[in-house]
Amino acid sequence: MVEDVRVPADWTEPTVEEVADGVHRIPLPLPNDGLRAVNVYVVRDTEGRITLIDSGWAIPEARELLVQMLGKLGHTPGDIDRFLVTHIHRDHYTLGIALRREFGTRVALGVGERPSLEVILAPKHRPLERELTRMRRLGATALADELASKMPGPGALPPMEHYWELPDEWLAPEPVTVGTRELEVVPTPGHTQGHVVFHDTANELLFAGDHVLPTITPSIGLEPSGAELPLRDFLESLKLVRGRPDARLLPAHGSVTDSVHARVDELLAHHDKRLDQTEAAALAGATTAFDIAGVLKWTRRERSLDELDQFNRMLAIGETGAHLDLLVLQGRLNVVESDGVRHYVQGTTT
Repeated sequence: MVEDVRVPADWTEPTVEEVADGVHRIPLPLPNDGLRAVNVYVVRDTEGRITLIDSGWAIPEARELLVQMLGKLGHTPGDIDRFLVTHIHRDHYTLGIALRREFGTRVALGVGERPSLEVILAPKHRPLERELTRMRRLGATALADELASKMPGPGALPPMEHYWELPDEWLAPEPVTVGTRELEVVPTPGHTQGHVVFHDTANELLFAGDHVLPTITPSIGLEPSGAELPLRDFLESLKLVRGRPDARLLPAHGSVTDSVHARVDELLAHHDKRLDQTEAAALAGATTAFDIAGVLKWTRRERSLDELDQFNRMLAIGETGAHLDLLVLQGRLNVVESDGVRHYVQGTTT
């Protein structure tokens, strides 16, 4: 028996929201001030078992709330048959690993995430190591040094970093069955190289993870082992989803909305505009991704780069670098390297 739960105006408030027949959304808290929650989706089968799309971050607050909200559906964590995880980021993957240790629940992850997970599991891995190296190449050496000074060394990771293990199943691009539902596993590289979405075409639902978000744009290529041109991959993945039948958008962050296609069109237009803005900043004289990110505005509030916290400054500079690399691919800019720093300039070199 499902309790009658009010759907809050704020999508991050604790709730069990029925978003389709047999599918419920549960937002779980995150330990930061930016994104405050991640949606996990409970999908019931015909035998009293449940599958969760994404799992949440392995923090006590998220586990406690999940137990409470599952209870409103008449379930416990022991009823979870499997986690289908859209990508490797900790707010999607690690609570599934923690609950697997308790209940033996199966965890499935897209096979494209294997290289990044192998890097994470390497004995000498340090968090954000690849990203800090990239920051230096993009002209943000001071920021990289600041962030590096706060990173623990190998073997000294905080507790939340210990919930990394291989999944039980690597998902290939073929359907998975949940009760009477058939979910198509669709690779959508960009946010991460192994990101997947789950498309229930019969019921017109898309479990979109971070690929398509209703009010924000996802970070691009933030992962231990990434692609050379993650923005190109992301835009191609958006076009791939746009070419599939439209569906109700079930995002990992934000409220459920009625049309995936409508939001994809907005995201494609946004990145076209951002490419133009980035090119204009380079042509005006800024040459590094760090300098160009300082010219651009960030978030819906149009903030300057120095108004962002350190982590979000890193994301902003990395996103600027991704746009610049795509402009180079398109022949709109050229890149030259000096003392290990990439400079983006007009014209071609000889």
